[in-house]
Amino acid sequence: MSAKILLVEDEIDLGNVVKQYLEIVGFEVDWTKNGKLAFDQLQQSHSSYQLIIIDVSMPVMDGFELANRIFEAGIQIPFLFLTARNEKADRLYGLKIGADDYISKPFDVDELVLRIKNIIRRYAATESPQRPVITRGDVEFNKDSLRLSIKHSNDIILTPREAELLLYLFEHENKILRRENILVQLWGKNDYFLGRSLDVFISRLRKHLNNSNCIRIENVYGVGFIFRVQE
Repeated sequence: MSAKILLVEDEIDLGNVVKQYLEIVGFEVDWTKNGKLAFDQLQQSHSSYQLIIIDVSMPVMDGFELANRIFEAGIQIPFLFLTARNEKADRLYGLKIGADDYISKPFDVDELVLRIKNIIRRYAATESPQRPVITRGDVEFNKDSLRLSIKHSNDIILTPREAELLLYLFEHENKILRRENILVQLWGKNDYFLGRSLDVFISRLRKHLNNSNCIRIENVYGVGFIFRVQE
């Protein structure tokens, strides 16, 4: 079965081109023209989509607001941003709130297809029939609900990217992890923007795990990190 994509784009000409091209290469595409319509569509049938493509600058509800609403609603679907805005702050913010990629207009449609396939393949590879809960000492992480529980602390709902990173850390606990390997294996490339986002996610996870007596994230100067687990 082909992957189903929700395209959220208010530019009619671009929306038509992207939709038609994605359908030609084998994707099933639903197209909405503003964030509010997209959010309404996701509330009704979010489980049928494997990816969301979101334009940043749209009427009614812009792409950043839509992404935040998706997260607040607990809808767990990977997404990437399309935008004519190429400011560094926008790209960092987009990645910070959980985007899997960020493509500036004008873009090559073949490149967009490649990035879409990489994201879908990456998420498919993380699906596992194993028990969804990881427990280490006073920490419990539910991969399906994105819930992080630490003894004597309030539960935390992670963003999809935080959860993806935490799962990777659990899979490589007590090992030296190079920054470039984390970036490439998790998100497909090693660049400045993803590197900055990684620092943000590591900082957040450190804060979340601050109340744990058995887990900490240590820096390895000039190399990366160690996810130190002591049960």
